[in-house]
Amino acid sequence: MGKCFSTLQFHTSRCDGCGDCMTACAQAKANTDDQAYSRIHILPKTAGEVVELALCRQCADPICVMNCPSGALSKNGDTGVIDWAESKCVNCLLCTAGCAYAGIVYEAKVGHVAKCDLCDGDPACVKVCPSEAIEYRTAARIFNAYAGKEDMFCRGLSACHGCNSELLIRHTMRMVGPDSVVAAPPGCIPGMGTVGYNGQTGAKVPIFHSLLTNTATMLAGVKMQYNRVGRDVTAIALAGDGGTSDAGFQSVSGAAERNDPILFICVDNEGYMNTGMQSSGVTPYGSWTSTTPVGGQMQGKRTEAKNLPIIMTMHNCSYVATASTAFLEDYYAKLEKAIKVAKTGMAYLHVHAPCPTGWRFPSGITTEVCRMQVRTNFVALWEYDPENGLRFTHPVDRPEPVADYLKMIGKYRHLSEEQIAHIQRTVDEKITYLRQLTVMAATRHPASVH
Repeated sequence: MGKCFSTLQFHTSRCDGCGDCMTACAQAKANTDDQAYSRIHILPKTAGEVVELALCRQCADPICVMNCPSGALSKNGDTGVIDWAESKCVNCLLCTAGCAYAGIVYEAKVGHVAKCDLCDGDPACVKVCPSEAIEYRTAARIFNAYAGKEDMFCRGLSACHGCNSELLIRHTMRMVGPDSVVAAPPGCIPGMGTVGYNGQTGAKVPIFHSLLTNTATMLAGVKMQYNRVGRDVTAIALAGDGGTSDAGFQSVSGAAERNDPILFICVDNEGYMNTGMQSSGVTPYGSWTSTTPVGGQMQGKRTEAKNLPIIMTMHNCSYVATASTAFLEDYYAKLEKAIKVAKTGMAYLHVHAPCPTGWRFPSGITTEVCRMQVRTNFVALWEYDPENGLRFTHPVDRPEPVADYLKMIGKYRHLSEEQIAHIQRTVDEKITYLRQLTVMAATRHPASVH
């Protein structure tokens, strides 16, 4: 198995060309505000073009290193950074000729080439960017830690193209591991082959097909039996939003009230997608579904979605969190906590999972749809426990308009300007409410704020 490294990612669409990143880089590397000393450079926007950034990508197969005749450049096997040794450099500039990203250039003011070195893992440019156009991606640690572990599902599951539920369950069960038992009520997850597909299962761990109405109860009972025979296993439910928010809610609510030692994961694709794309209790206002059609009498769903994660906090679960597969570092951190909590009490994870088939968008943009949910605050990422209260884990202080998210998705194509404005107000009100809860948590537990 190879090794992955952290790196910088530049989001062209977010950059307004302010230059704060260049100033911060110059201050960090040369103790001056003179942007000529910056190791990254914004390329000015011209008519019809977007802002670009000249930045070292720390390439896996760096041409600059291969071009260097003196060995001044080398790929660091521990950090992934392309290191430059001034004592070996002969200023031949062959490295600059090979770089397609203008990531290493000759700087006249310093008299030699200069390039980004990621500030030893704490990039100064990232911390000052007001629009989050530069992002330090550290998800490589997930690959390094878990890629070598056994996949708890076989290859060839029958998920729809672009479905991130398969991505989710594979990541989840790699961390949970083989000492586990899984409950999967009717829905997309068992439907793609985890239980009973052509008489076979795609899972490598004990997994059973519960009813929509009793998943949490059955799982709690199975966990009790394992405890009785002296087996320490993680009891985990992989359920859709229908089997959690509607038919299965009484079971989930009862398990939460008893604080049963289970991990319940709701994979929320905003409807009963496996049986014909019907509306569920967490389907958002305005959504087209087969039971909330668009026509002369109806323009999508007329009612608001249940805020199910908040409802679960009101049960005083040992741990509640929201997550998105577009932010896997955030999810892994929450999953790790949830696994520990589930040894003694109930942990509930609500994972937002856009559905290309039911939502009517191209399968190739599923992850970008996930990202836009968070960037617009349509989905907020937070966690809660009774001791510390609620806190954001990925706050978005400068959200993009919700309309930019809605226009990506076919089930919202019919929305009027009035409906879009209503959804924006609803999102703003939800975020205001969550912020009020974080203030309450900070007042009660000031040491827990981070």
